[in-house]
Amino acid sequence: MPLLEGLLRRIIHNGAITLVSPDGRAGRIGSGPPTVTIRVVDSAVIPRLLLHPDLALGEAYMDGALVIEDGDIYTFLNLCFSNLGWSNGHGLRRVRASLRRRVQRIAQRNPIPVARANVAHHYDLSDALYELFLDADRQYSCAYFMSPDDTLERAQAQKKRHIAAKLLLRPGQRILDIGSGWGGLAFYLIQVADVDVTGLTLSSEQIAYARRRTNEIGMGDRARFLLKDYRQEDGRYDRIVSVGMFEHVGTAHYREYFEKVRDLLDDDGVALIHTIGRADGPGAANAWINKYIFPGGYVPALSEILPAIEQAGLYITDVEVLRLHYAETLKAWRRRFNSNRERIAAIYDERFCRMWEFYLAGCEAAFRHAGLANFQIQLAKRVDTVPRARDYIVEWEHAHAEDIPKAELVGGQSGGEIERRT
Repeated sequence: MPLLEGLLRRIIHNGAITLVSPDGRAGRIGSGPPTVTIRVVDSAVIPRLLLHPDLALGEAYMDGALVIEDGDIYTFLNLCFSNLGWSNGHGLRRVRASLRRRVQRIAQRNPIPVARANVAHHYDLSDALYELFLDADRQYSCAYFMSPDDTLERAQAQKKRHIAAKLLLRPGQRILDIGSGWGGLAFYLIQVADVDVTGLTLSSEQIAYARRRTNEIGMGDRARFLLKDYRQEDGRYDRIVSVGMFEHVGTAHYREYFEKVRDLLDDDGVALIHTIGRADGPGAANAWINKYIFPGGYVPALSEILPAIEQAGLYITDVEVLRLHYAETLKAWRRRFNSNRERIAAIYDERFCRMWEFYLAGCEAAFRHAGLANFQIQLAKRVDTVPRARDYIVEWEHAHAEDIPKAELVGGQSGGEIERRT
């Protein structure tokens, strides 16, 4: 315990943690708000917390070996991240981060069978799970909060509209959606622009839902969803969009990815890639996230993405950095998850719930304090495809103001706290 206290004292300078040992002794680290009390239930986790905190902290919380007695897991993780900032930490943690970066390209090899298995690990969970914390359209990516009063539903609708504005859509165009999820973006594009959309996903659960919804809303002639890796696609498209998929490509495949985008895109086409990114330069995948949540995933820096685009011979026609939008998205998801926690525990178990609490809380804190953001990168094959000024984005959004709901259902659509907001 003294070594663990010493480590925390090197980290915590603003705010305070009360650390309770397995025998009940308590020590206070730091001062001032916010405050949180954590209890180490099992002394066997202490060496692992010292040697490998990135992995051991999440595992200790999942297993009940570390519990929060005053405050919650978000308060604790937010306190840690706000003190660490962009730092890789101290001692062995910094050394491990450096070593992981050295082997990143090997670890990120992502052939199609591995890609399928990685997607299944996260996206082929119970259909009811995602229904209980996402918005009704099942948008599982960063929303676009234009006002502090925006609900999740409104912010997700604004995200879809913002992406559509950058695609310069015209009726009859053929759109490819790489990583189409449950189909919500595809349906939106069809509704607002009268286009034809092909969606690709590697999740059997997602594609079953998207196809079922396609039939229910009568879009079978305009939307098709394929259980297919982007590397297997060979059509030609006027527009390509990919939201929240690039994080799963793998650093070793970035050039291959953008060359495929180039080959699938018509000569006067436009592509929009929306991905989580890091502001602090190339890094390494978080060990706990990689093991339990997104195996094979990696959050790239712009300095890793842009060379692959250049090598593929594509023009970068626009880059936008969305800061803190994902933190607010995760906050909404976390609150909805917690409000439906008993129902989720009935589907899985308490350990699963603690794992997802740690995931949602940790990611929110990282987006607030650890240099994570979202990049929207617009691409074209010709220098004159996209207008020289960005006014067209605002003009589209103004013209489609009616697409944004005036009143939304707040809370998980199948439970939790429900209210009507205007």
